[in-house]
This record gives sequence, structure tokens and C-alpha cells, in this order.
Amino acid sequence: MEENQFCSGRVSVVTPVYNGELHLAKMLDSVLAQTYPDIEMILVDDGSSDGTLGVAEGYREKFAARGYGYRIVAAPHRNASAAVNGGLPYVTGEYLIWPDSDDMLKPESVAKRVEFLRTHPEYKCVRSLSWYYNADTGERAEKADEQQGDLDREELFWDILESRTFVCCGCYMLKSEAFFAIYPQRRIPEYSVGQNFQMLLPFMYRHKCPTIREELYGVAIREGSHSRTALTREQEEKKYSDYESLVDEIAEICRIEDPASRDRIACWKARRRYRISLKYRQRKDARAALRQLRRCGDCSAGEVVKEIIWAYCVNGWVKDKVYPIYRKLFAEKT
Repeated sequence: MEENQFCSGRVSVVTPVYNGELHLAKMLDSVLAQTYPDIEMILVDDGSSDGTLGVAEGYREKFAARGYGYRIVAAPHRNASAAVNGGLPYVTGEYLIWPDSDDMLKPESVAKRVEFLRTHPEYKCVRSLSWYYNADTGERAEKADEQQGDLDREELFWDILESRTFVCCGCYMLKSEAFFAIYPQRRIPEYSVGQNFQMLLPFMYRHKCPTIREELYGVAIREGSHSRTALTREQEEKKYSDYESLVDEIAEICRIEDPASRDRIACWKARRRYRISLKYRQRKDARAALRQLRRCGDCSAGEVVKEIIWAYCVNGWVKDKVYPIYRKLFAEKT
């Protein structure tokens, strides 16, 4: 295959996996169950220390019998974005998806998204809805982890960045040619956080993304998973800092230079800094974040004064019981 020449109609599935011995089979079975005829599965093992590679090897004949491509890439343990980079050089499909290793696709998930893009050539990507389920019982969860947001919106860069809509990776399908026009070296920025921000934000800055109003992707909820593991203060602060660095790099990739957009990114950082400062009662940092929010126009002078009063003047039962409710409302507002 010549550089950046893609096989018409083929869908490339790039999935990073780390210590997925107990859950990987469900994802691979859901790929094998797809109604779509032309799929290549690129599974990247991020240095697993359990039996993940053995499970993966056990699927070679199944994929061959199904007529699907199947590649296992073994890499040293780093992070999810590095693992994705291990798979991107092998993508040959016209379309690209990157589901998580512990989730699942409905049988018609790939076919319906490809059909949409075929019949709507003006779009370079599309997404579906998802549902959440208990990984142990299979029961549907009552509440999703992410907001759906305004499903009529197609310009999603700010909605994704500001958490007004979902970033659930397996819901999105991108056209490979457009994606690799952004990343011609077939490498996304590598951080210990993210993967979906790197994949989606530069793409959404350039292209509109409509939503198919069907739940085509299932998200497993597992206690003890990486995303649900409690972090220490040091780990959480590093995570926040890494996300800021990542978003700065994404802004450079997107060539975001206009003052209004730069201010909006600064405001996004300040909102996050304010929340974590409140959580760990870092009053000096909280004041600095509030000043930044005030400069951004994201909260009024009156709201800033109220926050300072709460932080410095209210103690005892009111602070322990009432303030968390107020803080939650303020966080939702900002």
C-alpha cells in the first residue's frame, strides 16, 4: 500500500489493551460478530503482565475464518496513547475506529456508521450513542458517565473540551485520510492522560461530526478499572497538569491563535484549577483561579466575593454540609 492510500470500504479497528486477560474476549467477540464484511483488527498490547497476549493469540484462527484481518502488536508498557501509536502505522482502512478493550460493539455498529458516511460524503466522521452496563452482571446502568449534550450540534470541539458532550472513544468513526492529514507521521501526542482528546479534538476543530441517534456501543463499568481508581492528591494534580500540557499541544496542532479562543482555553484551565484547589483547600491557588475566571468573564465579581466568603468565613456544620452543595452548583455553572 502506498503512503496514505487506503483500501476502499475497509474499517480499521485499533484497540490498545493492558492486562485485559479477563475482559478482552468480549470485545474481540463483538468485532467478530459485526455484520460488516471488511474489517481489520489491530490489537496493541501495552506491555501486559497477565495472560492478555495468550487470549489475543487464541483469536487468530477465528479472525481468519471470519475473513477479517488480524494483527497483534506487542509493545513495552507505557500508556494508552503510546499503544494507539503502536497500531496507527498498520491502518489500511478507509475508516478508523478505536474502541476500548473492555467495551463492546453492537453487531450493526460498524455497518451503520459506514453506511452513514457513504451516503453523506460531505462528512468526514460520524458518531453514535452508547449505553453503559455492569461488566459483572451485564445489567444496564441507570446513568451514563458522560453527558450527551445537544445532539443536533455538529461542531464539537468546544463541547468535547468543556465536557458538554461525550468523548466515548468507540462511538466515533473517522475517515482515515482526513485523520492522517492531521497526523501524517501516524503518531498522536503521547501523554499519560488522554488518547481520545488527541484523536478527536484536532479532528473536530476541522470537521463537523453528526450523531446517529442509536446506541451502537456498550461501555463496561468495572470497579477497579483505571478510570475508576481513586488517585492520591499528587497523582490527581499531575493528571490535571498533564491535561493542561496536552491541550496546549493540541492548540498548537490546531493552530489556535485568535485571542478569544486562547482566552477560552485559559478559562477551561482556570475552572479545573479552581475545582481541584477547592478539593484540597488550597486557598491561594483557588484565589488565583477565581481571578482568571473573572478576567475570562466566566464568573461575576459578586460570585467571586461569595466564593471568598465561603472559603474564609464559613466554618463548622455549614461549611461541611451546605458548602459542598453550593460548590457543586457553582462548578456546574462555570
